[in-house]
Amino acid sequence: MKKEKRLQVYNKYNGHCAYCGKEIEYKDMQVDHIIPKRQGWALDELENIENLNPSCRRCNHYKRAWSVDVFRKLLLTLHKRVREQYICKVAEDYGIITIKEWDGKFYFEKERDKNN
Repeated sequence: MKKEKRLQVYNKYNGHCAYCGKEIEYKDMQVDHIIPKRQGWALDELENIENLNPSCRRCNHYKRAWSVDVFRKLLLTLHKRVREQYICKVAEDYGIITIKEWDGKFYFEKERDKNN
């Protein structure tokens, strides 16, 4: 991908990951295809700026080649799956961590809603 387009993707959410919302440095940004390449669309449609989101490494890795809807479903149950881990139960008992449900909205959706 050309630097100009990559910079355009980075600036789409002012240097934030479109999913979790954390600030990312340009050099650390990964470009995520909202509609994954594996769905077999025409290449030009997949590479259109509307289909590209800035992503941190962790979100891009966890989303993999899933759609946004599948990614959301995985995250909506994450608190339950994490809580099953023994070490997390210990950490909760000692007040080291607090696990809460996610509201189901990605950063890019919150930003969109703010601007509407």
